[in-house]
Amino acid sequence: MKTLINGRLILPDENGDFKICAGALNFDEKIISIGEPADGAELIDAENNFVAPGFINIHIHGAAGVDTMDDDINALKKFAEFLPSTGVTSFLPTTMTMPLEKIYRAFERIRAGKNFSKGAKILGAHMEGGFISKKFKGAQAEENIIRADFSLIKKFVDVIKIITVAPEECGFEFIDRCRAENIIVSIGHSAATYEVAMAAIARGANHITHIFNAQTGLHHRKPGVVGAAFDSNAIVELIADNVHVHPAAQRIVNKVKPRSQIILITDSIRACGIGEGLSELGGQKVFVKGNLATLEDGTLVGSVAKMNEVLRNFCANTKLDIAAGVELVTKNPAVELNVFDKLGSLEVGKAADIVLFDDNLAIKKTFINGSES
Repeated sequence: MKTLINGRLILPDENGDFKICAGALNFDEKIISIGEPADGAELIDAENNFVAPGFINIHIHGAAGVDTMDDDINALKKFAEFLPSTGVTSFLPTTMTMPLEKIYRAFERIRAGKNFSKGAKILGAHMEGGFISKKFKGAQAEENIIRADFSLIKKFVDVIKIITVAPEECGFEFIDRCRAENIIVSIGHSAATYEVAMAAIARGANHITHIFNAQTGLHHRKPGVVGAAFDSNAIVELIADNVHVHPAAQRIVNKVKPRSQIILITDSIRACGIGEGLSELGGQKVFVKGNLATLEDGTLVGSVAKMNEVLRNFCANTKLDIAAGVELVTKNPAVELNVFDKLGSLEVGKAADIVLFDDNLAIKKTFINGSES
């Protein structure tokens, strides 16, 4: 057994809201008790760092020079093994708009990757493309965009946890079929009007892929997808890298949406953790300068941000308390993915997925199932 001492524990209170608490955290593969140090346990000094649940990233394409779409199981292993350095202990490798056979191979690797013995846990896949709008394709390849058809994904319902679609293109029967299989349907890369988006949300597409990006924006006569997200109980993903979403827009989201309906993501690409220079996304050249990544024509692509960085940015931009901010990368994604009984908070009986970080959100230690990673 191990015991973390001298840490600022981020724990749920009686209402489920995360608060900073004192005490010792006793764990092996799971959390055993919270309060006093256990007799005979291996003591680990947290050195006054925050002690939080491991982060969960539900929208991430790549990092450390590798990508979900790489035809190599070892690339996925490298991906998983890099993420604990960013505080991430569970994730959804995210596909993109490419030929279906290539997407299928990615799903097969993700299915196999659930059994990896090292690195962040793979909870399934986020399928982003190709059932999207050509008008709002973003950095997705237009030639691979196709009409949604449930039969095309039926054999991977055990793998796909979230699917991004343009509801004006896919039809509501497709949403019904996905929801029947407990797949979260997300509106994204969409030219939907407010009316269509609201109808899709009512039908069960109750998630918005990277709010503001690659979708119809908020206009006072045409509220669009953003207006529907604000005017409903839809859960919104937010890339808080200060590139994809201006700090003021982040503050607006924080004011408009209940905290339980915001999930921070990175949407990072293989250039994350590598630095500036030439990179790649879906067979397209990507140019990275600072925290900006673009295609050759200047189109903004996924981010190069790490999860601890987007959490730091969002808390700084919104003045949100760090404990409350942690909910947006732990509790909220775990609840939506229906794994909150196992992950997403530091509570007795849950997996000992734990991250230690300082006041600047620099990651100091990460534990997965009780082992330092």
